[in-house]
Amino acid sequence: MTMNRRSLIGAAGLALAAPGLEGAQAAEAAKPAAKAPPPVTKILAQWILASSYDTLPENVRREGVRSFLNWVGVAIGGSHHETVDVAVSALQPFSGPPQAGLFGRAERFDIMNAAFLSGVASHIFDFDDTHLKTIIHPAGPVASAILAYAQMKPVSGTDFLDALVVGIETECRIGNAVYPNHYDAGWHITGTCGPFGAAAAVGKLMGLTEPQMVYALGLAASQPVGLRESFGSMNKSFNPGRAASNGLFAAILAAKGFTSSDGMIEAKRGWANTISTKQDWSEITDGLGTRYEALLNTYKPFACGIVMHPTIDAGVQIRDQDHVRPDDIARVDLKVHPLVLELTGKTAPKTGLEGKFSIYHAAAIALVEGAGGEKQFSDRAVNDPRVVALRQKVVPVITPGIDAAQVDMTVTLTDGRSFHRRIEHAIGSVETPMSDAQLEAKFTDLAAGVLPEAQAKRVMRMCWSLPELKDVGEVARAGLQGA
Repeated sequence: MTMNRRSLIGAAGLALAAPGLEGAQAAEAAKPAAKAPPPVTKILAQWILASSYDTLPENVRREGVRSFLNWVGVAIGGSHHETVDVAVSALQPFSGPPQAGLFGRAERFDIMNAAFLSGVASHIFDFDDTHLKTIIHPAGPVASAILAYAQMKPVSGTDFLDALVVGIETECRIGNAVYPNHYDAGWHITGTCGPFGAAAAVGKLMGLTEPQMVYALGLAASQPVGLRESFGSMNKSFNPGRAASNGLFAAILAAKGFTSSDGMIEAKRGWANTISTKQDWSEITDGLGTRYEALLNTYKPFACGIVMHPTIDAGVQIRDQDHVRPDDIARVDLKVHPLVLELTGKTAPKTGLEGKFSIYHAAAIALVEGAGGEKQFSDRAVNDPRVVALRQKVVPVITPGIDAAQVDMTVTLTDGRSFHRRIEHAIGSVETPMSDAQLEAKFTDLAAGVLPEAQAKRVMRMCWSLPELKDVGEVARAGLQGA
């Protein structure tokens, strides 16, 4: 019998590989069998469908309303940012029927594009809500999707609020299961977990069956979006926008019977095992209906990365309470957590978007202007000569014992005097939450210049009255430009 050269090489290769292959198989077989995960996707789907407005505790309902109010405010405020203008211009020629409008604008889009654009507008200022356990911005993907849907089909305020809370709970619980490993790998967790929240919320409003909801979650799992490298650019707001439209897309397909695996979250080659080295299934399944992540949602008083908030809080206090003048400052020392420099280490930002990720700018603008709103993270602010000069005197040092939510600031003056603040819990945190009055002031400030004052007040009243509304689409229509 003869063999050609290829056959000989193949045979030899098999002979050489076989011992190693057998050894690997034996080693694998010798490993203790991993404990099978619970049917997380199905458990979550069942809870999503079982939830109702009547089952939500009163404090959860209240926080849901506050989340909605805050989201509407930032969506109005960001509606005419250059990023939104670019996106509107790019997508308008390709949009389908005019099914939904955008806060603060006159254009109308199909609900897929409307959900995306609302997600972009509400995140571009980096002023939206934050679930501090995971750094997820929960309302953006969920509210953007369900308000777009509610403009096509009437939705009551109670059903809308239940869907909003369900969506927030879904994305944050899934985020808890993989954070921080998933985030540390470079994923933008709002973009990767947001599709689950949007799919759950829209699917809830659509009345999906249990199998359909499982499919919707599975299709959401197939659409993670967003990398942290995008921070400081327009791309960052793309992520929650795309999460909103991806979740909406998933629910619409599932409603028509578009199938997926029954275990797309927990399977060996499913979402959590593929994009994270940590999987804590109990974070998803334990306490469903009794422990609510919505109660841990927070609202930003400052329009920038959350880890810079303690620094701004400290700087504003020293400026206002100790009457420190920027020209008299010789040095600003900051003791910070490693995550602060990892996320916000831009030393010389040139644009407002870059300034949102510069701890140097945050310290300087707080001491110069005594504030941290959107005006302080504009192109004007990052290029102000006084701010540029002062941020060159800011010295952040990674310090053991300092949490990511803390800062230790010492401002030394040219005459040798120094002033110190240590912030344990910045304003806007769970421990020091923004009051209703502060949320209203934030909303009013964001809407100023976008909507007439009377119109903005009407929209704000409707947000506070969310559970009483017969058709939540009225809120969107009331917030259109020229309404």
